[in-house]
Formats: sequence, structure tokens, C-alpha cells
Amino acid sequence: MLSLRTRIFLSMIVLIVVASFLLASISIIQFKNEAKEYHQERLERKENAVKEHINYVLATTTYPLKTANLDLIFKDKIHELAQIHKIEINIYSLDGKLLKSSKESFAVDKVAPPVPDYILKLVRSSIEKRFVDIKTIDGVKNRSSYSLIKDEKFKPLGILNLPYLEDDGYYDNELNTFLIRLSQVYSFMLIVAFALAYFLSTYITKSLKTISDRLEETNLDQKNEKIVLEANSKEVNFLIKAYNGMVDKLETSAIKLAQSEREEAWREMAKQVAHEIKNPLTPMRLTVQSFQRKFDPTAPDVKQKLNDYSETLIQQIDTMTAVASAFSNFASMPAQQNETLNVVEVVELSLDIFNEDYIVFESEEEEIISKMDRTQLIRVITNLVKNATQAIPESQFHKSILVTVKRRNNNVEIAVRDNGIGIQKQDISRIFEPKFTTKTSGMGLGLGIIKNIIENYKGTITFESTYGKGTTFRVSLPITNS
Repeated sequence: MLSLRTRIFLSMIVLIVVASFLLASISIIQFKNEAKEYHQERLERKENAVKEHINYVLATTTYPLKTANLDLIFKDKIHELAQIHKIEINIYSLDGKLLKSSKESFAVDKVAPPVPDYILKLVRSSIEKRFVDIKTIDGVKNRSSYSLIKDEKFKPLGILNLPYLEDDGYYDNELNTFLIRLSQVYSFMLIVAFALAYFLSTYITKSLKTISDRLEETNLDQKNEKIVLEANSKEVNFLIKAYNGMVDKLETSAIKLAQSEREEAWREMAKQVAHEIKNPLTPMRLTVQSFQRKFDPTAPDVKQKLNDYSETLIQQIDTMTAVASAFSNFASMPAQQNETLNVVEVVELSLDIFNEDYIVFESEEEEIISKMDRTQLIRVITNLVKNATQAIPESQFHKSILVTVKRRNNNVEIAVRDNGIGIQKQDISRIFEPKFTTKTSGMGLGLGIIKNIIENYKGTITFESTYGKGTTFRVSLPITNS
């Protein structure tokens, strides 16, 4: 699809071309009309002049004014008239027969053809007693006027015919000269228009390009900048004002949405914490009630019973403490301290706290640089490895956890693969839910924390699992070196 600038540019060029075409067309039509009017008026002037001269001849002749005498009257005068007025003159009888012509002889026929009957009828029936016959022969337009010759008493004597060949050479030359000059002028105007259209389209679309860029950058989960621009177009200013208003509304909506999501998350968390706390409280209550009923101070094993009772309570209290610690860790994420670090080195360092000899580390390179918080990266690795160790049953003979670091295009990929029990299909879609866990203890907040950390650094976490064979978690983070 063409850009707005290109469309404006092409529109202006098309407008100029169409305007030049229309002007040329109008000029051609005007020249043709002028030529037509010129020939028509010229023929009328010659006809009037010839008729005045004929009337003079008729008034001064000694022959009786009859149709039969026209040949004698104009025997010598017709050639003189033709030379004076520079036009061919033919005199016909009232029935259309040629009586006298200024031509010496006819090129083809010995006997000149008579005037057609339809012309005779048109001459007699017209108010002016005149008719102009127009024919085009070999692309050349021929006019031939026919009018009555009358005596001093307005009695018809004959028909005057003046053949007239239209010569448009002068107008054709003028038209060609005009069109050449017009093409020169419009060629110059077209060059100027190209430059003007380019700069004008650039100027018009500059503010629209700014608005377009800002619209592409607008996102609900970030701080959107307003457009500080004063355009010369009222419509563009309205558009800028509407965009800035949208940014304000979007920011208000984002705040409300974030607040709503936080409230919903805390409600869900509170439900989960309450549930996890109730789990140890129930056995604690049963233990205390049982101790009250069965306690006998005189029993010989009273000290052993007190120790068992105390250990049971301490175990349940430790469980509640673990629940509170996990909730605290999830609720209060430490502030990010971003630094440029070697991911390979940090991942390898994170594995030092594990004593399991089946944990193996591999890396294709010694150094892959990324920018993030060292503590949070260590937290991601330790959580994933810890989950991997817990996914392998104690009774399993062959245990294996492989941690790898690789470069993938512009990202660093950290993979943790185990050969544990894997994840069941019904649990796959819920694995990153904060309150979901497949373990018998704990709150299941580890993977929720990991996902939150990774997404804060524009990264991704995915996993593949086959139930009964193992699971592989892959973390992808952007790198800073190419």
C-alpha cells in the first residue's frame, strides 16, 4: 500500500497533468471555433462585396435585366470581379443551370453540373434567400455559398455561387506554436511541481508520521509519552489532541487495571495462605486434644510422651513458618540491581550450593554477556534446579540433572533437564499459576516467582515434559554482546 506522502505527491502531479491536458484540449477547441468563425465571416464579407459589385454592374448595364441576359451582362465583368475579390464566381439560372463562371474551363466535365434541387429549395425557402453548403473532400473542408441575384425591384434573376476553400494553415501554425509553448511552460511547471509536491507532502505528513510512530509505540503496560507538536493543520491538531487525551485515559485505565489485578492477586494469595495455614492447625488441634485426654503425670514414659508431643507441634509450626516465608518472598520482590554479568559464570556459581553428584553443568562458550540482577538470576537457577531434584523420586536408581547454557541468535538460553517423574497433561496449563503445586508441601510459588523475574527482563520461560521420563525448562534472556 502506498504511503500518505506518496499519495499526496502523486495526487498533485496527476492534478497538474490533468490541468495541462484540459487546458490544451480547451485551447484546441477554441482555435477550431475561431477558425470556423473566421472562415464563415470571411465568406460572408466576400459574398457581400461581390453582390454589391454585381448590383453596380446590373445598375449600369445597357442590357435588359433578364435571366437570359446575365451571360451577356457578365461576359467580361465576371473575370474582373473574380480578380478584384480573389474568389471564384459562378452565376446560375433560377433552375440551377450554369450561365457564367470565372473559370476558363472545367477540368473533368465539359458541361458543368447544375445546382442540386435540395439547394435550390433551401435557397428559396430561407429568410435570407441564402444557403451555405459545407462538404469535406480529402480531409479539406469546402464551403460554397448560394444566394439570389435580384434586380432593383427585388425580382430574382439568378443564383450567385461562391466556392470557398478553407485554408487553416495559419490557425494550424498558431495552434502548433501555442501547444509547443504550452508544453514548454508545463514542463517547467511539472519540474517545479515535483519539487513543490515533494516538500509539501513531506511537510504535511511530518506531523502525521510523528502521530503514527507514537501510536505504534503505545502500549498499556508502559508509560506513554504525549505528542508535543503544533501543526499548521487544524485537523492534525485535533488528531494530536485526541491522541494526548487517549494517553491520559489509557494511563488512568492502566492504573485501575493494575490495581484491580493486584487486588485480585492478593485475594487469591490470601485464600491460598489461609488454606495452607489451616492444614497444620488441624493436626495441632487434634494433638492437643489427644494429649489432654490421655496425659497421665504418673505414667512411667511421661517424658517420652512429652517429647513426642513437642516434636509434633514443632513440625507443624515449622510448616507454618515455611508457608509464611514463601508468601513473604513472593510478595516482596527485591529491587532490581541491574549489572553486566557473564551468564555462564553466574549459572555455574549457582550450582555450587547443591551437593548432588548427578547435577552436571555444560556450556558451549565461556562467556555470554547479559544485563540483569545477579541475585535474581541465581534465584531463578536455584529454584529450577531445586524443583528438578524434588521431581526425581528418592527410590529412583539412575538420577540425572543437566544444566546447559547456549547462545541462540541474540538470546542466551539456560536449560535445566531432569529425568524425574515429569508433569501430567492435566497439570501442564497450570504449572505457572502462583497457587498451583504438585508437591505434598509448600505453596507452589517458586515457578510464579521465576516467571515474574524473567518477564521483567523481556525474557521467556518454556518447558517440555513427558510424564514418567522427565522435564526440561528453558529460560531465554536477551544478551548485550553480538
